[in-house]
Amino acid sequence: MKKYIVILLVSSLGLFAFKADDYFEISKNLDIFASVYKEVNTSYVDQVKPGQLIRAAIDGMLKSLDPYTNFYSEAQAEDYRYEVTGTYAGIGSTIRVVDDFVVIESPYDDYPAHKAGLIPGDRIMAIDGEDMKGKSSKEVTEYLKGNAGTSFMMTIFRQGEGELEKKITREQIKIKNVPYFGIVNDNVGYIKLTGFTPNAGNEVKDAVIELKSKGATSFVLDLRNNGGGLLHEAINIVNVFVKRGETIVTTKGKFKEDNKSYKTLNSSIDTETPLVVLINENSASASEIVSGGLQDIDRAVLIGRNSFGKGLVQTTKPLTYNTQMKITTAKYYIPSGRLIQRLDYGNKVDGQASEVADSAKHVFKTKNGREVIDGEGIQPDILVEIDKYSKVAQSLLRNNLIFKFATDFRSKNETVVEATEFDVSEELYQNFIDFLQDKEYEYTTSTETVLSKLVAQSKDDKYYDLLKDELDKLESELNATKGADLTNNKDEIKELIEYEIIKRYYFEKGKVEVSFDDDIDLDKAISVLNSSSEYNKILTN
Repeated sequence: MKKYIVILLVSSLGLFAFKADDYFEISKNLDIFASVYKEVNTSYVDQVKPGQLIRAAIDGMLKSLDPYTNFYSEAQAEDYRYEVTGTYAGIGSTIRVVDDFVVIESPYDDYPAHKAGLIPGDRIMAIDGEDMKGKSSKEVTEYLKGNAGTSFMMTIFRQGEGELEKKITREQIKIKNVPYFGIVNDNVGYIKLTGFTPNAGNEVKDAVIELKSKGATSFVLDLRNNGGGLLHEAINIVNVFVKRGETIVTTKGKFKEDNKSYKTLNSSIDTETPLVVLINENSASASEIVSGGLQDIDRAVLIGRNSFGKGLVQTTKPLTYNTQMKITTAKYYIPSGRLIQRLDYGNKVDGQASEVADSAKHVFKTKNGREVIDGEGIQPDILVEIDKYSKVAQSLLRNNLIFKFATDFRSKNETVVEATEFDVSEELYQNFIDFLQDKEYEYTTSTETVLSKLVAQSKDDKYYDLLKDELDKLESELNATKGADLTNNKDEIKELIEYEIIKRYYFEKGKVEVSFDDDIDLDKAISVLNSSSEYNKILTN
């Protein structure tokens, strides 16, 4: 093992621990960097800002590693705290840009935005008299955040009511890791987990206990679109369903202190009740520890699509001047021994990380001997294919037209039925089509793209004059078919309209419940849970 030495380069750079063999290379390049910086600062034609130059250099350096190694300035401390803890001081609502203004997207229950009576679609016109027109979400967020207990005046425009003044007092906001849980299909307990900030394990535990008291005889843990968070909370969540003393994660890094094993430390709540975990391509990091751990121990059936594939562990390092960084220090391995990291950041090609080659992947075994593979995230036990949104639906979403229609609907309807009962009728869908009559939502289908290339190629090949009539006919038929897209994709667009309308009345709870009747992953989970023979067969084969 090579010896490590500590070297003092210059007082402004501080102490660095280097391999002896690397010292000259590091010293040389730091000297080159200092020379470049000095020359730019001295000779560049325009005035430069030293802080911005150095920040760009830091970001560029870290970008060459992986997307999870990041530097946080003193001014970004609040952003980092929210990332780690899910806590910030503000109004408690998501926002989005629609046209020239930021609007309220979804207030959190019982937080300032909700208490002030803000609803999705409210346009933020001014804050303490300052015009918000043209400002980005990030800029408006800076006005909304502040010290808990401080107040400000918000001027909003609400369709059907005009401009309204709202006095809002900021509070400490703690986003729930479990925004919803409940009984579906009579006996299935459903738990939606959206984060892994402090107390996530207790929130899942409490949900399981309450659902059991309400008669749940099986569980669905929904980790779809959950990008992860704290590793120890992932262990705590697995521990809800797995006995004490099980090794869930092993980490391996450059230094001895990075090599650790993480076991379940507490008494479980339920190790027997059938459990399904839902995952998709956006389930990452801690979500993959939970889903992969439960799969490797054969405690749960996984349903959905392959997860993201992040098998890297980050550690927070405090730096000088109240700055800090989050740096990848280890890789983690789940109970079967597999590393689920999909991209190899250590061997980039043209600046891009490549996926682990099939030839480099290995087969591992779960506790019951089922085969699982490393290098490609977590593979579900039951793959459920879903269609991508149609081009017309993508365009409607991109142009905020479904959002605007829902805002218009809310201005004319004070109440609607419960989320689980709400449905977009044919009459309401026709109203939506009428609403679109004077709206722009241009889009290009894949077929149109291919046809355009065919026309261009036919001209290059001098065949266009011969094929013109056929190409014109094809274009005409394609336009007619495209004109029927709102009809052909009605069911899909109806689901999107339902979602937008319901969240204006029932917020977070409504957003979850309104999806139940169209959720094919959940339907499959319920089907498996209601068949003990199928459930047991999956876990033993």
